[in-house]
Parts: sequence; C-alpha cells; structure tokens
Amino acid sequence: MKEKRGSFSGGLGFVLAAAGSAVGLGNLWRFPYLAAQYGGGIFIFVYLILVLTFGYSMLVMEIGIGRKTKKSAISAFKQLDKKFSIFGYLAMIVPMIILPYYCVIGGWVLKYMLVFLSGKGTASAAAADVYFGEFISATWTPLIMFLIFFAITIVVVLAGVEKGVERVSKLMMPILILISIGICIYVVTIEGAIEGIKYYLLPDFSKFSFKTVCGAMGQMFYSMSLAMGIMISYGSYVKDDVNIGKSVGHIEIFDTGIAIMAGFMIIPVVYVFSGEAGLTTGGPGLMFKTLPKVFDTMPMGTAIGAAFFILVLFAALTSSISIMEAIVSNLMDAFKITRKKAVVIIIAISLVLGVITSLGNGVLESIKILGMGMLDFFDYFANSVLMPIVALGTCIMIGWRVGTNVIEEEVTKNGDKMGRVRVFRIMVKYIAPVCMMIILIFYSLVQFKVIEL
Repeated sequence: MKEKRGSFSGGLGFVLAAAGSAVGLGNLWRFPYLAAQYGGGIFIFVYLILVLTFGYSMLVMEIGIGRKTKKSAISAFKQLDKKFSIFGYLAMIVPMIILPYYCVIGGWVLKYMLVFLSGKGTASAAAADVYFGEFISATWTPLIMFLIFFAITIVVVLAGVEKGVERVSKLMMPILILISIGICIYVVTIEGAIEGIKYYLLPDFSKFSFKTVCGAMGQMFYSMSLAMGIMISYGSYVKDDVNIGKSVGHIEIFDTGIAIMAGFMIIPVVYVFSGEAGLTTGGPGLMFKTLPKVFDTMPMGTAIGAAFFILVLFAALTSSISIMEAIVSNLMDAFKITRKKAVVIIIAISLVLGVITSLGNGVLESIKILGMGMLDFFDYFANSVLMPIVALGTCIMIGWRVGTNVIEEEVTKNGDKMGRVRVFRIMVKYIAPVCMMIILIFYSLVQFKVIEL
C-alpha cells in the first residue's frame, strides 16, 4: 500500500526546514576561513551577489520542480523529461554518499560538545595539538559518536515530514539563531575584538582575484543544499498556497545571515588570541584544532566553547536530517515503499559507508582512492563532481528542454509575483551552466593540488 505523501504545515515550517538544511557545517567552518583568506568584506560582497542571483535561481528552480511534480528528484526528472532521468538518479546518489561521512563528522562535533560541557580540565585537554588526531584515529570512540549522531537523525526522519523534520527544525533553528547572536554579542566585548571585526568586514581589494569568485561560488553552491535532491524533495512537500518566491528570500536570509554571523563569531576571536596565522587553517582544522586552543585561552572560554559546539551540533543535525529525508523521499517515490522500509535501506548502506569512513582515519588509513582518504574521496566525489553535474543537467533540462516558463508558472500560480524573473531566466539558461563547469574544474584542480584555494 502506497504511503500518503507528507507535507509541511505551511510556509514557516517549510522555510525553517529548508533553512535548517542549508545551515550546516559548511557555514560554520568553511565560510569564515574563506572570508578571512579572500579579503573579508570583498569576499562577503561577492558571496552576496552570487546568493541573490545564482543561488536564488537554483533554489527557485529546484523547489519549483518539487512542487510542480509533487515528487522527489528521480520521479520528478522522469515526469518533466525522461531523457534527463539519469540526473534524478545522480541526485539521489549524492546524499547517499554524503550522509554517512556527514554523520561521522557530526559525531566529532558531538564529542567536542560533550568535552566542553564536562568542564575546564577536559576542555583544556582538547586544546592539545595531538588531541584531535588521536581522537579520530581511535577505533571505538569516533564510531560510537557516529552511531549516536546517526541514531538521532534516524529517529527524526522516521517521525515523518511534519511531526519529525518540521517540528525539529522549528525547535532547533530559533535556538541556533539565539546562540549565534549571543556569541556574537560576547565577541564584541572581548578586548581587541574590534581589530578582528575590521579584518573580517572591511574589504581588502588586494586579495580579490578569480579564486575569490570561485571560492565564493563553491561555498554558496554547497551551503544552500543545491543539486542534492533536498530542495526538490522539500518542494514536493510544499502546499500550493505557499509563496515560493518569498520563501526562497527567507531561506537566503537565514543561510547567509548564519554564515556571516559564523565569521563574526570565529574570525575576531581567533584574530585576537592567535593572530592572522590562526586563520590560515580551514575545515576541520579550524573547528577542532584552532578554536579549542582559542577557547582555552579566553575568559569564559569553556562556557563559550560549549555554547559554540551546541550550535554546531544543531546545525549539523538539521542538515543531516534533510540529507536523509531526500534519500527517503526518493526511495519512497521511485520504488513505492513505506518510509520505514526506506529508512532501513538507508541505515544498512550508511552503516557500511560510515564505519569505513570513520576507520579511514585509523586502522584503514592506508587505504587510498586517487590518493585520498575515505572521507576526502567521498566528499570530493559527491560535492565537486556529482553535484555540479546534477546542477548542470537540471539547468539544461529547465532552460533548454522544458522551458523556464514551467517554473515561473508554478511560482506565480496563486497570483504571487516572481521577483528577479529576468535574472532567473538568464542564470538558468546561460550563466549557471558556466558556473557549474567552473566549479567542477576549479575544485578538481584544488583537490589534486594543481592550484591552491
């Protein structure tokens, strides 16, 4: 028996769920590093332009596809144009690859949150140079943390769209925003923080280059949960009376606001206590190595560190929930199975890939694919290869086969106006496909160290 399709209760539920998906680890450990590296204000300026054009167009397109078809990626692509069905399958493979390693990293965040909640002594130990490396290379502790984080994600997704995904998003997103604002206010009170704030916000035009645009483009693309089937699935849950244009605007504000606040939380603090050199490390190094050192040396550092990792945990959970929900939605639509059966299939696949990823930092460290460890390979293949290809195929399908008018009609069918409609048409047909090719080539060159980001 086919299970009744879930839906969000209204526009607010959809916006908070979609924003929760977009606000993830990329906002909190990648955006601050890139902003610091590429001239602060000038990077933020380029990023905002891309969000309002490229990001807006891609979000409207994917959400419009979802609501138009009332189906997730695989079935939606088949319905719109069978010749593009392959991109629907690729869109499901992306989150299938990402979910396991994302939950592994989520387990790292859970561990650090518990460390800082344990008190000053334990938090100080986490500031040691060897702590992070010893933790992720161990066998059992990272695995246990991965399983706990994954279990939380499973419980929420099993509860369904409105009672699970939407309810948790409505709880976590306001708390996440409040914690962000609280830490930002505290940062302003730190002696010398004004210099760090200037370093972050004032544009340094000497650092502007083609890499600045590529870095901002890649960050925006990954941050907004594009080309993963997530926004198509979420769009399929959106009721017909919801204003898509306004909702996308709200999602943009949430996602970009949290990213900018993340930089405001991190850059001035690191600048004050570690200098500009402390900002040269990106990704896990910034969050799990540099920041614990900073928290260890600053007043109220243990409490602030605990609040920060609670924030990061919430951001990671809202994203992992959306990633898993996209896979569930695809499996339910494509194979006409129940939510529980879809979740069981995902658990089996994710446990295998998650265990391999976790052990890839320890007992399986010697196993390399294209010279990369397990986590790095999965991240590169999903984010820098499959996602740009899916987005490129989606743009070609809508821009040149189906027609942008299909999405425009969906957005405006209730008499709602579609802002930036000319931008949408030009981006989808001409500029976005070029951007996808740039991301595909640029980040592949970065991954294989032909150029540096």
